[in-house]
Amino acid sequence: MILSASRRTLTVDLGDRSYPIIIGPGTLRESASFTPYIRSRQVLIVTNETVAPLYLEILTDTLGEHYHLESVILPDGEEYKNLEILNRIFDKLLAERFDRGCTLLALGGGVVGDMTGFAAATYQRGVDFVQVPTTLLSQVDSSVGGKTGVNHALGKNMIGAFHQPRCVVADTETLNTLPDRELSAGLAEVIKYGMINDPEFFTWLEAEMDALMARDPEALAHAIERSCRDKAEVVAADEKESGQRALLNLGHTFGHAIENGMGYGEWLHGEAVGAGMCMAARFSVDLGLIPEADAQRACDLIRRAGLPVDPPPARSIDSTRIWKYWIGGRPSCSTKACRRRVSDAWATRHNSLIVGW
Repeated sequence: MILSASRRTLTVDLGDRSYPIIIGPGTLRESASFTPYIRSRQVLIVTNETVAPLYLEILTDTLGEHYHLESVILPDGEEYKNLEILNRIFDKLLAERFDRGCTLLALGGGVVGDMTGFAAATYQRGVDFVQVPTTLLSQVDSSVGGKTGVNHALGKNMIGAFHQPRCVVADTETLNTLPDRELSAGLAEVIKYGMINDPEFFTWLEAEMDALMARDPEALAHAIERSCRDKAEVVAADEKESGQRALLNLGHTFGHAIENGMGYGEWLHGEAVGAGMCMAARFSVDLGLIPEADAQRACDLIRRAGLPVDPPPARSIDSTRIWKYWIGGRPSCSTKACRRRVSDAWATRHNSLIVGW
C-alpha cells in the first residue's frame, strides 16, 4: 500500500539523542519543521553553488525572523569533499564569532551533509546541526545515522566522526529540480534497503520502478519513508557500526574502490554503489552463497533504475584498494574472519537474496 505524499515523521531512537525525520512536500517553507530543534540564535547555513540559487533564499525566508543567519556556499561535487574546502566552513564560523551554542544547517546533498556534520562535530569540540537533504540519495541515506566526514586521496570518508543531527527535514518538492542522473543515483540506496533486510520492499520496487523513474510523487514519498524507516531501525540497534549496521554498506567496498580509482566525481556515489551491489551479488554466486537467479534479479532492478551494473575497465582501478584494510594496525585480509570485519556488506537478506561484499 502506498502512503499519501503528505507530511509524515519518523524517529531515530537513540535515547536522549533521538531525533525526528520530517518528510513531505513544502517542509522547507515551514518554520515549525526547524524551530523546535534549534537552540541558539546563531545559525550557519552550509550549501553549494548548485543548491543555493534554488533553495537558499527559501530557507532564509523561513528562518530569518527567528535567528541570526549566515551562509557559506561551497563548490559542488565529490571532488571538493576534502579538508581544504571544509576549512571554508570554519573560516565563516570564526569570522562571524559563532559560539559553542550555534547550529549548522546542511542544505544540499550527501557531500554538503557529510561536510557540515563533520564541521559541527569538530567546531569547538561539537555543536548542533540539522540535515536539510535536497537529493534522493541524501534523503534516504546519508542524512540519517550520523556518519560525517571528508575524503582523503588514499580513501573515501577516511576522516570523519559519528555525530547525530538534531533533526532531518526532507522536503520532497526539492526532487522536482533533481537531474535524472542524480535521481538514479539515489535509487541505488533505495534498492539497497530492499536487498539487505526488506524483501517486501524489494518486491514493491520491482513493481513500482517505472513510477519512481517517472517521479510519481506518491511512489517517491513511499520509497523515502520506507527507506528512512529501514535505516532508522538499523541505526537505533547499532549506532557506531559494530555489527548490524555494516549491512548498510552493501556495495560500498566495490563502490568506494570505483570512486577512488576513477577519481572522485567521475562516477556519482550511487552509480558506484549500484555497480558495487551487482558485483557483490555476482561474487556471492561465485562463493556459492546465493543462486544465480537471485543475483540476476538484483542486477535487473539496478539496471532498470538507470544505473551501471558493471565496473569500469579494470585498468581504471587499483584493485588492491578493495582488499587492503587495516586491522589492529596491520594490513591483512586473508582470512574469512578478517573479511567479515571489513567487508562492505556481508549482508544477509531475508529469503537469502544476497550475502555479499
